[in-house]
Amino acid sequence: MKPNPTTQSDPLPTTNPDRVPVIRCILGGVLMGLANLVPGISGGTMLVACGIYTRFIDAVSDVTRFKFTKNDLITLGCVVGGAIVAIGGLASAIHWSLANHRWVMFSLFIGLTLGGVPILYKMAKPITKNVWIGVVVGAVLMGGLVYLQESGADSSGLDGPAGLVIGGAAAASAMILPGVSGAFLLLLLGMYETIIGAIKDTISALKDADVSAVMDQMSIVIPVGIGVVLGVVVVSNILRWVLHKYERVTLGVLLGLIVAAPAGLYPFRDGTMPQIGDTIKGELVTIENLEDMQANDNAKDWEQSAFAPNAGQITGSLGIIVLGFGATLGIARLGRERN
Repeated sequence: MKPNPTTQSDPLPTTNPDRVPVIRCILGGVLMGLANLVPGISGGTMLVACGIYTRFIDAVSDVTRFKFTKNDLITLGCVVGGAIVAIGGLASAIHWSLANHRWVMFSLFIGLTLGGVPILYKMAKPITKNVWIGVVVGAVLMGGLVYLQESGADSSGLDGPAGLVIGGAAAASAMILPGVSGAFLLLLLGMYETIIGAIKDTISALKDADVSAVMDQMSIVIPVGIGVVLGVVVVSNILRWVLHKYERVTLGVLLGLIVAAPAGLYPFRDGTMPQIGDTIKGELVTIENLEDMQANDNAKDWEQSAFAPNAGQITGSLGIIVLGFGATLGIARLGRERN
């Protein structure tokens, strides 16, 4: 559905509503890629923050229904390309930063996330009763996810190909749904280590040109891939339908999700070095893997405990939050044409 003067897919008005905001799409893809590297951060939230969420959902939905348009392909190309560049080029830097400067990184992502609030608020105008109902529902849903995360909720895992398909669909859904972390959903399903381990082993085998090792991982990679495709197709089309059929409530839910999302990003926590008998990302710490688990590269996965920040850290965190907030608003204005 093309945006019109009163209901737009993009929150910022342009003289040509059909024109793709290329710069915002690329930066939205970069932020989505970075978000997928950070525990507890949703890629969908970053797209909302950049003001391209409904445009992206429409494009994905169109392509999955074999409706190919120039604008859809440009949108997906920019977002996916930006995400690939971010994941491929910045993964090591992000992992290092999370391990060594966690409060700085989480403060930044709180600011980036909250920067999407005024953008989404503008999209939801006029603010009706249905919008407020959606806000409450979204905030409650996010609160429930944060509670599960804080309480260390975990499942025993799903077995077999069907379970792997479900895991892939869950991960794909989280890439699209604002406020939902794919890694967190996989942890709840007890499948994080299985899927992540298979992906890492496959990449390593491809680098070594070890065909046999690649084939060994296909029993996991193929079902997960099927789940990812199903998740993207189903969730994107459902979201497209509700965004256009029940726009006010849906935008309210998204606003509630993004407002409550920082609750799970409290920055002032330190990792507790794992000991034998602990469980890290679903894997039991044993004598054999203790040294690897205690390596600084894995510090981002350690159990986190709150600490009392000093005045400098509090001031620095607030400053970084403001910086992230302003960055999101600045990104939203890049490529904008004035009426």
